[in-house]
Amino acid sequence: MTARERALRNTLFSSIGIYTEYVLGMVAAILIARGLGPEHYGIYGLFIWFASVGIVVTNSGITTGVIKFVAELRGTGQLDMIEPVLARLRRVQYWHLVLVAVVAATLFAFAGKRFAQDLHLLEFGLLLVAVGMRAPYMFNIAIAKGFEAFDATAKVAMVAAPLNLAMVVTASLLHAPIAWFLVVYVISSAVFLLISRQQARRVLRGLPSPVSLPEELLRRMRRHLRIVSVTIIVSFLIASDVEILFLNLYATSTSAGYFKVAYQLATGIMLMVPGVFGAVLLPMMAKAQSQGREVGGRRFVVVTSYLMLLAAPVVAFGASFSGAIISLLYGASYAESSPVFAWCLFACGVSTLIQGATSLLMSADRQHTVLIMTILLGVLKMVLDFTLITRFGLSGSVAAIVIETLVIAVSYLTVGMRVSGIRLEWLRLLRIALAALLAAALTWPIHMLHLSPLPSLLLGAVILTAGYALLTLILQCWSQADIEQLQGLHLRLAAGRPRSFGRLLGWAGARADQKS
Repeated sequence: MTARERALRNTLFSSIGIYTEYVLGMVAAILIARGLGPEHYGIYGLFIWFASVGIVVTNSGITTGVIKFVAELRGTGQLDMIEPVLARLRRVQYWHLVLVAVVAATLFAFAGKRFAQDLHLLEFGLLLVAVGMRAPYMFNIAIAKGFEAFDATAKVAMVAAPLNLAMVVTASLLHAPIAWFLVVYVISSAVFLLISRQQARRVLRGLPSPVSLPEELLRRMRRHLRIVSVTIIVSFLIASDVEILFLNLYATSTSAGYFKVAYQLATGIMLMVPGVFGAVLLPMMAKAQSQGREVGGRRFVVVTSYLMLLAAPVVAFGASFSGAIISLLYGASYAESSPVFAWCLFACGVSTLIQGATSLLMSADRQHTVLIMTILLGVLKMVLDFTLITRFGLSGSVAAIVIETLVIAVSYLTVGMRVSGIRLEWLRLLRIALAALLAAALTWPIHMLHLSPLPSLLLGAVILTAGYALLTLILQCWSQADIEQLQGLHLRLAAGRPRSFGRLLGWAGARADQKS
């Protein structure tokens, strides 16, 4: 199996897992948002954000370390060191969890009412229990990713996500309050943990007898955990919907509900469409980097262009039909979320482009560089959020997230090119953006028809998808290797029909060949 075929296989299984978990998770979130309304959903979103902070701090540097070191040891054939590495990282995770529980209890006791007046002892206890189960669940998933066993992640999602949705539907039908939805969150956390533990044991079965870890590897592990822990925590504050906290503190919980809906939907869409490829990037990049700087650099350039190809049409469609999307999914009470969703989707699309750069830096042991950048960007994030949200409320949160995302993208792509020694395919990236803009322009007449949301979205999706696919071929957005892969899939899956599409691919391939 070639590297390209292996990447496609991993992407397929990762897609199944992410699509299942996030599609069903998104449906569950929509039901909760509809059931609670904007004001109470803003409060619920703040509670879940608290739990997310606990999970990230508990796993800070650990899950990425699992993926990185397991992939490296597999790449060098040192399978007998995998179990000792995992045991050491599990101990670190345990002590992180203890620290999180102590700090969280202290903050709840002395400052709980300052940050969340509706957070009582019951809700706090439920969130703490959920953190204690979600963190090791993510550790188990990291093991599977390190082994590139993305079928395991798919199996976990296909069992646990439907059970979670069923519980949410039941709670929604009973018009449950916030506390009951937190109970559902805890139960689903237990289900995810149990199933992921079973899959992790399956992946680890058959490893050779463990050996003592060399001092050099232990030193690199300590360095990774020391630097990446801070990096991950600050990165979470940058990438997460921390605006919900500021909106609850300095605006209204209703504004927080609007932002929560928009940001959650935007991030969910990006994870389900282009972001799915990002799940296989770290182990892929770690193996490529171990084969040399030039190999890792070429992989970084190709991955960035590929992510742009996937992200651009999604952003174009979301920006064109944001009103219809919000109306269809959440109803008229969330209409003010529409422009917020459009801008959040743009920001998430830009963030998608830097996944190759972040994986490259992690694989090249540039954690110190990432740490410095993350701290500086984290300070900028907090300053922007505080300054803009206190003055402009919901609009300020949108401005803050867009400005921060653009600064982050420029920073990481610049450093990625410097580390790899290879420049990005800027002209190709510009052609892809142009193809998406022109495809979005083709859907403009649909807005003149004043259709209801569902027909408008269906018709727009067909026109934009077909237009974007054709324009990317005309504007030479695909490489020769990409087109050859498409031709192979066309022959294998569709027996070469329709022939007109095959001739189009042949024409595009000939142009790509002349260009190269």
